[in-house]
Amino acid sequence: MAIMDDARDDTAERYADTAGRAVLETIRAYGVTTIFGIPGTHNLEFYRPLADLGIHAVTNRHEQGSGYGADGWAQQTGLPGVVITTSGPALQNAMSAIGTAFCESRPLLVLSPGVPLGDEFRDVGTLHETKDASAMVGAIAEWSRRVTSAVEAVEAVHDAFELFRTGRPRPVHIEIPLDVLEAPADVPADARAARPAPAPERGEAAAVRSAADLLAGAESPVIIAGGGATRAVREVTALAERLGAPVLTTLNGKGALDEHHSLSLGSNLRLAAAREVAESADVLVVIGSKLGEAELWAPRLEARGRVIRIDRSAAQLHKNLEATVGIVGDTAAVLGELLAALPDDARPAPDLAVARRAIADEVRATAPGDVALAERIADALPADAIVAGDSSQIVYLALANVLRRSSPHSLLYTPTYATLGYGLPAAIGARVAAPHRPVVAVLGDGALMFAVNELMTAVEQRLDLTIVCVDNGGYAEIKQNELDRGIHPIGVDLAQPDWAALATAFGATGVRVDDVDRLGDAIRDAIAAGGVRLVHARQPRG
Repeated sequence: MAIMDDARDDTAERYADTAGRAVLETIRAYGVTTIFGIPGTHNLEFYRPLADLGIHAVTNRHEQGSGYGADGWAQQTGLPGVVITTSGPALQNAMSAIGTAFCESRPLLVLSPGVPLGDEFRDVGTLHETKDASAMVGAIAEWSRRVTSAVEAVEAVHDAFELFRTGRPRPVHIEIPLDVLEAPADVPADARAARPAPAPERGEAAAVRSAADLLAGAESPVIIAGGGATRAVREVTALAERLGAPVLTTLNGKGALDEHHSLSLGSNLRLAAAREVAESADVLVVIGSKLGEAELWAPRLEARGRVIRIDRSAAQLHKNLEATVGIVGDTAAVLGELLAALPDDARPAPDLAVARRAIADEVRATAPGDVALAERIADALPADAIVAGDSSQIVYLALANVLRRSSPHSLLYTPTYATLGYGLPAAIGARVAAPHRPVVAVLGDGALMFAVNELMTAVEQRLDLTIVCVDNGGYAEIKQNELDRGIHPIGVDLAQPDWAALATAFGATGVRVDDVDRLGDAIRDAIAAGGVRLVHARQPRG
């Protein structure tokens, strides 16, 4: 026994201060308190220091779930989500989440071990051997860096946080060769400390002045707020009120203006009635959005007036819609400058009743069954609930439009990458980050099957989490796509498990709702009861 204890002591001393610890100390210094991932043979020196550093580890049941859990956590904290994978297949499993973070402009830091220095491209059959892991991830991330020392690894962490703080937030990957990861780190303590955040980038003065002049003379200004506006809620609200301007948001920008505000027209840009409001503006202000086709459900927005665009990235200023005036800078800082340059008197708010009615009518006409069900769900949710949606019809045809949220990141969704399997792990990450707020995942049966294993993660983490599974019998949209093309439905009508029993087998509580009139009560009961609860509702057919 003494021999075993001595061996453990020797091992602990050998790995007391590795590159893995230096990297995690640096990440912790920036405020990150949770990581998502799965321990593996090659990544254990990332895990050794976690408890000592006060970092909570969430073990997902698949690395894709780790990436989406980290995304949900990041959206509640304002910090980057951190994922630890092991080498080879584990890193590959996280690729969908990395691609999502890139397309949705989300801050994600992925750490993985790599083959030892000198073993690159040897192709000798080592465990998890991968031809070029860093190049693989670099093809879809903002950047991927294979470091050669602990000093380089720590510097890469600082570079990542500089990007997250000052640039367009996107995923990055740091690959640390196994021999470097496990070797003593020659990194002084002060090099592991968080670096001060730089001052927010201000807009170019002439551009701000030009924008202010356009807005001062505008008669019917409109604001579109994207994901880049979510850290400037106060300024977006102040600008809308000063101008008397209606505000439309993208789905990633949902809540940049409280959706109960008299100037809010919601996250409805996919609807022609909402786009007409924006297109008819004499001055359109676009804040932090690329106005992509996936948000618009149309090739482009055809603005008929002048266009002001504000973005952190110069590359965004003319993307999909030419700007009359483009301003690069921190959103809150630029909006503050713009407000200072505008007349102080607030204009009267326009009457938006006609526009609201047209938007609501179009929502219901597009998908009446989904909307009726979504309204039942929305009515059952607490005002402060965080809702994690998936790429399911109940969400993108209905709930995203009828659900009104008062703050950003209260609907978690991926409108551009539109992946299946996002909703449940994102809800887990959000609940870990925000235990004081109710969290509800809403998704279809097809989406839930992509990530049903994460029910075990939620149970293991002892979370209060409600999952609402709206069962339409398979891949209903793709079935309709096939029919529209004259293809007899194939591969889209799916066999279903007993969802309530399956949830119970995981240690959660499952409830089947056969009468949709009882759906709202079932959701309220689940939230009130706590624990992990799945409410399964079959969508009425026909």
